[in-house]
Amino acid sequence: MSMAVIGAVIAALRRERGIKQEELARFVGVSVQAVSKWENGGVPDTELLPKIADFFCVPLDRLFGRQITDYADLEGALAKRIADAPPEGRIEVLYRLCWVMERALFGENNPREMTIEDIRRETAGGPASYSAYLSDNGFTFMSLAENRPYFLLVPESPDKKAGLFDVAYAPLFQDLADQDVLDSLLFLYTREENKGFTVNLLTKKLHLQPDKAAAVVETIKRYGMIHTTSVELDDASQEIHTLLPQPALAALLLFAHDLLQTPHHFYYYSGNRTAPYLA
Repeated sequence: MSMAVIGAVIAALRRERGIKQEELARFVGVSVQAVSKWENGGVPDTELLPKIADFFCVPLDRLFGRQITDYADLEGALAKRIADAPPEGRIEVLYRLCWVMERALFGENNPREMTIEDIRRETAGGPASYSAYLSDNGFTFMSLAENRPYFLLVPESPDKKAGLFDVAYAPLFQDLADQDVLDSLLFLYTREENKGFTVNLLTKKLHLQPDKAAAVVETIKRYGMIHTTSVELDDASQEIHTLLPQPALAALLLFAHDLLQTPHHFYYYSGNRTAPYLA
């Protein structure tokens, strides 16, 4: 088999995963010009091939055009791909792998070269794009929006009722319906983590009355999102609060936003589910 096929495979793998030439070059330790040369008929040095294969989480044979047939170490390869990324880039790598898996759910075992960036360019200026796969074995929901990217995977559970119907939701939604509580949460979630504050901050920034600001803090504390410490200042006790962010609240607001922004534009959609979602 001709060595020239390697460059074409590298280009195809890179575009499938929405990876820039700069990312591959940085991982392998070469210039962007070198990667461009490979993709236009050049051949990488032999000693670089294992590292290139590791970057794409594929066996070395795949670079020579052979299709993957052995999945025994696929999980290890995926784990290595994520772990080898810089810490600040691992979530982005995982998100892009989720897009590859989402396409695979729709039967694309040889996905066409449509990256997340391609979809965003297609829909620029219009509604954000989503993908959803709804089956009796579970469902996915993926936002491809640049400012709100996320991936939700919910495998089917044998007893969803037991986990969802034993909680009183009404008090939470009643508290979030209080505009002062919601505004305070949104404000506090924009601040640096572990940065202390007093109720005076809510009074000053959100123009709340002192009694209302204190009540808002107590409301948020009920959900374990505020830790309070008393300190002695000028012979008086002063309460210092620290926000304890809950990722579940950020996710709730993301989903609420998309629930309100209808209709959606779906790039992929499969609605073959017949089973109830909560039964």
